[in-house]
Amino acid sequence: MSPISRATSVADLVQQARDGQPRAVARLISLVEDRSPSLGEVSAALTPLVGHAHVVGITGSPGVGKSTSTSALVTALRAAGRRVGVLAVDPTSPFSGGALLGDRVRMQDHALDDGVYIRSMASRGHLGGLSATAPQALRVLDAAGCDVVLVETVGVGQSEVEIAGLADTTLVLLAPGMGDGIQAAKAGILEIGDVFVVNKADREGAQSTRRELRSVIGMADRGDDAWRPPVLLTTATTGDGVDEVVQAVADHHRHLDASGELVRRRLARTRREIEALALLEVSSRFAHLSGDARLDTLAQQVLDGESDPFAAAATLVEHL
Repeated sequence: MSPISRATSVADLVQQARDGQPRAVARLISLVEDRSPSLGEVSAALTPLVGHAHVVGITGSPGVGKSTSTSALVTALRAAGRRVGVLAVDPTSPFSGGALLGDRVRMQDHALDDGVYIRSMASRGHLGGLSATAPQALRVLDAAGCDVVLVETVGVGQSEVEIAGLADTTLVLLAPGMGDGIQAAKAGILEIGDVFVVNKADREGAQSTRRELRSVIGMADRGDDAWRPPVLLTTATTGDGVDEVVQAVADHHRHLDASGELVRRRLARTRREIEALALLEVSSRFAHLSGDARLDTLAQQVLDGESDPFAAAATLVEHL
């Protein structure tokens, strides 16, 4: 494997990533995460190469075993011969701005597997725990040949519904004895979950939590051909029930593909990404205007009664 120098072009990095070089994948994701000036070039190079990977979001309240479940899913997917990417979106360190947890702290069993790529990204305070740069990072993993990309979120409550806007399939983890079934209904999690998993099934209350969820899900008004989210039991620490989760995720992907929903979801996802990038661009341009004399002039005109705030704002936007 040839070394990657800092002078390596974006085109070379993309080709090396496609050839399975993990350092190239790491460099590309770093360019994305740091919002490098070459980000546009990275995006242009990646976009024609994506669309193969099945993106699976994994969410749930803290303490339900998301990281252990993610690791168990990687093991099962690798046993099935699938190349797997893992994007773990972690809280941002208030000191360094980086992810508090390292790439392989929780998944050391897979560290030496060439068929697995694991990356932690800092959430940087982004609502819902999903990094603003996560969509482009997913493209890197897709272009690098991953069949399945697992996106594990920080799990901070109701805002985790954002995962549904990023994933093809959303996996919601719950645990017995945590009031998760009732809380899920309150938080709107039932609307975004495609597969529900009651982890720690060896604990008391697992079956009752499963029954409660099935009952609530069964009351939802769905069409005749709609997907019916299964509620599965797992013990991720031992791997029990994980193969059934992998099968349910694959079944959901086939349903999405056959119904046309996969294309609709990805179109909506891409539209949201474009809107978010446009807002970032406008925000960046406005920041450059904050010290502009034109802003002071407009403010003075409003104070003098020569203009009003709405008209002044419209004038400012014209100069972006």
